Amino acid sequence: MSSIAEHLQPSLDVKKIPAALVAAFLLQTAGALFWAGSAADRISVLERTVASEQSAIAQVAVLEEQVREMKDQLSRIEGKLDRMQGAPK
Repeated sequence: MSSIAEHLQPSLDVKKIPAALVAAFLLQTAGALFWAGSAADRISVLERTVASEQSAIAQVAVLEEQVREMKDQLSRIEGKLDRMQGAPK
């Protein structure tokens, strides 16, 4: 029976298995660190993009308010002109 078991199981060097496992863990750790570093870079790019977009949004809000005030002023001017044209001379 032992001779059959020896033929069925491939011969493995016991000292190479732990070294291979250590190498695999090191490679996986290096890959995870590389991935985390690139993810941090992508996050920082997104944060800068959002910050610049927030600035643009604030500027648009200011412009909208200024346009609204200009429309109100124009309405008052038009009303005054209409009253002046309708007044008897």
